Amino acid sequence: MLRKIKNIINSIYLSRRFYIALGAIGFLFASAFYVPIFYTIAQVCLLLIAITVLTDILILLGSKNAIKLTRITDKVLSLGSINKIKLEVYNNSNFQFSATIIDELPHQLEERNFEIDFLLDANSNTTKIYSIKPTARGIYNFGQLNIFIKSFLKLAELRIRFDAQTNISVYPSILLMKEFELHAFKKNLVNSGIKRMRRIGQSSEFEQIKNYVFGDNYKNINWKATGKKSSLMINQYEDEKSQTIYCIIDKSRVMHMPFNGLSLLDYAINSSLVISNIIIHKEDKVGLLTFSNSINTFIKANKGKHQLKKILEALYAEEESLVETDYQTLYFYARKAIPNRSLLFFYTNFESIEALHNILPTLINLNKFHLLVVVFFENTELLNILNYSTTDTQTTYQNAIVEKYLVEKQLLKQLLSGNGIMCILTTPDDLIINTVNKYLELKARNLI
Repeated sequence: MLRKIKNIINSIYLSRRFYIALGAIGFLFASAFYVPIFYTIAQVCLLLIAITVLTDILILLGSKNAIKLTRITDKVLSLGSINKIKLEVYNNSNFQFSATIIDELPHQLEERNFEIDFLLDANSNTTKIYSIKPTARGIYNFGQLNIFIKSFLKLAELRIRFDAQTNISVYPSILLMKEFELHAFKKNLVNSGIKRMRRIGQSSEFEQIKNYVFGDNYKNINWKATGKKSSLMINQYEDEKSQTIYCIIDKSRVMHMPFNGLSLLDYAINSSLVISNIIIHKEDKVGLLTFSNSINTFIKANKGKHQLKKILEALYAEEESLVETDYQTLYFYARKAIPNRSLLFFYTNFESIEALHNILPTLINLNKFHLLVVVFFENTELLNILNYSTTDTQTTYQNAIVEKYLVEKQLLKQLLSGNGIMCILTTPDDLIINTVNKYLELKARNLI
């Protein structure tokens, strides 16, 4: 009983209006030394304020059980995307309140002054929505919900706490995955000018029987149809529709660089999830390989929603590694684990021509056996500080360094292209759309 009374007392706060009124009454008592009538007025005012505060507290306590507050979230949150959190407030009392909601947000969000102020009408349901943008994968712990209510008297305030503690996992952006899936199948992402070509395939998916012409594979001659037609007939097969695509992610220190709160690795992870979903919907096979100084994760290419779930779980668990990349290990493992010619989206980053020269032979050898697309990044932070109005020596030197860096990035791209390696030089924000465009382009041109 004592604990219950203590909890009630601890949940009641006197407002600023109360202390102002109390200060005014104190001034009246002090003035009574000079004007005696003020003493009687001060006593009456003190009695009135006491009765009003008691009435206010009784209204608040009487309405406590009529206030309900719940938090509604998705089962998982999306990394780097705007996630909506919904708060449902129910007021089943006959009083209107001024309300303030304080949600105990996860420490990863680094939000210390979160609150929502609003007017809570009598006998009403109110929905409040706020947004969060997680910048790291992992478990996010949402704590208790607190609502502070004031009646029309506004002399006291009551805090009501609701046990809404929950752990929610932040996964690679499922919201982006769904968004780009919709665009891709509306063909909003495909570059114009791509000519679709039909190839005669050598798979086992039968298409039709046709007359034999010089150059056709004699192994596909249909002898039964030949006997009926008295001329050579041949089985024609449809081209293989299920191409194999792998997302290869470099997890070394070069992918640790942050942009807009996310590391390059996180951008690569989001892009891999989005393109894996599109690949599966295009009935191709998709796999995943992550590495740094050793091979960390390998998921063999396959089709179906179960494959997408495996990739999602693997990407969720990936962590950055502050070591140098071992490209030789990648090459030998890829040659063994990926025996058939496949499209490889290789997410990495280069900051100098010397760094690319060191690994270029490995990339050339890998490109001999597969269709390699190297994806690397522009440094948007340097682009933002480029100042075209050179008013002093420092700015001139700064611009010269930035421009040298931009030229070097283009030289890296030319060096890769000159050695027959496809590449995508992109800003982190445009990574997904550029990668998906490249996949759809290569598929439309039947280069996979």
